[in-house]
Amino acid sequence: MIKQATQPDALATATLALLLWPNHSLEAFAEQMAQLLKEDNAAIFLAYDQAKAIGFAQCQLRTDYVEGTNSSPVGYLEGLFVMADYRQQGYARQLVAHCEQWAKNKGCQAFASDCEWHNEESLRVHLQLGFTEANRIICFTKKL
Repeated sequence: MIKQATQPDALATATLALLLWPNHSLEAFAEQMAQLLKEDNAAIFLAYDQAKAIGFAQCQLRTDYVEGTNSSPVGYLEGLFVMADYRQQGYARQLVAHCEQWAKNKGCQAFASDCEWHNEESLRVHLQLGFTEANRIICFTKKL
């Protein structure tokens, strides 16, 4: 079962997000998720096995330029995670489909995402989910 998260789901979402992005704290994620759930330009969808949250997808609207698109706003997959025991069962595809429908309902003509250049697993999953690679870039910074 897939459902759109609401405020009571902030902790469950944060717990899953911590598995995807482990260099954060549960408290910080819970706060961040609670804030996102209040925003009209963001949505989080949860996948369940019975009453257990086993995956999530976070999507948002982006109004700045999104690589490979020519419309605005663009629905953007900010994060996607399914627990290891539940992978290869269609949960990621269902989560992304819910995000895509949410973006369509918000007036988007395109849906996009990204991954780091060395993340081969994420690249493979994106391609399996129907994304096409738009470009590869290397970003630079300089302290002033």
